[in-house]
Amino acid sequence: MTAILGIAGILLASFIKGAIGFGFPAVSTPLLALVMDVKQAVAILILPNMVMDGVQAFRRRGLVTTLRRHATLYACGIGGTFVGTKLLAFVSPQLALGILGGFVLTFVGVNARTVVLSVPPEWEWFLSPSVGFAVGVVGGITNVQGPPLVLYFYALGVPKLEFVRSISISFFIYKAAQLAALIQFGLMTRSLFGLSVLASALSLGTFWLGLKVQDRIPQALFNRATLYFLGLLGGVLVVRALT
Repeated sequence: MTAILGIAGILLASFIKGAIGFGFPAVSTPLLALVMDVKQAVAILILPNMVMDGVQAFRRRGLVTTLRRHATLYACGIGGTFVGTKLLAFVSPQLALGILGGFVLTFVGVNARTVVLSVPPEWEWFLSPSVGFAVGVVGGITNVQGPPLVLYFYALGVPKLEFVRSISISFFIYKAAQLAALIQFGLMTRSLFGLSVLASALSLGTFWLGLKVQDRIPQALFNRATLYFLGLLGGVLVVRALT
C-alpha cells in the first residue's frame, strides 16, 4: 500500500508539474510524507524534480540572459539550501511535517485571496540575494521552494515565457544544491538514490501528458482545483504534526 500511494503521488504531482509549470514538490512531498518519513520523501523526489525542470528550462531560448539577471538569487539560494538541509538533519519528523503543512497552507491562502504583490524594478538587485537565501533555507527543510519563488517572480512582473524559464532554472539550481547537501550530510543513501532514479522514470510519462493537457484545460480552473487539493494535504500534515 505504501508503494502504491507513493507511486500515485509522484504520477499526480508530475502531471500537475507539466500542466501548470510548477507544483511538483508541493504536491508530491506531502503525499509521500503521508506514508514515509518526510526526510526520505525529500531525498527521493530530488532527481525527478531536476529532470522535469531541466526539460522546461531548455525548451526555449534566452537561458543565458535569465542566468545573468537572477545570478545573485541563484547563488544565495545555494547557500541557503545547504543551511536548510543541515537543519533538516536535526529537525524532528513532526516539526518538519508542521513546517511543510504550514507552508503549503500559506501558499494556498495567499493564492486563494489573489493578493497582488509588486516589486519595483530598482529593488530587484537588493531583494534577490535575501529572497534567494530565504527560499533556499525553506526548501532545504521542506523540499518546497516553489511558492515563494512563484510569488517573487510574479511580483517582478516578468512575461509569461520568462516566468516559466526563470522558475525552472531556479528549481534546477536549488535542487542540484540540495542533492549535494543531502549527500554531504548523509541523508541520501544508495537505496534512496535508486528510488529517486525510479521516481524520475515514473514521472516522465505523466509529465509529458501534463504538457499536452496544459493547452486544453482552462488554466484558472485547474489552478483552483490544485489549490483546494494542496489545502487539504496541508491541513492533514499539520494535524499529523500536532498529534
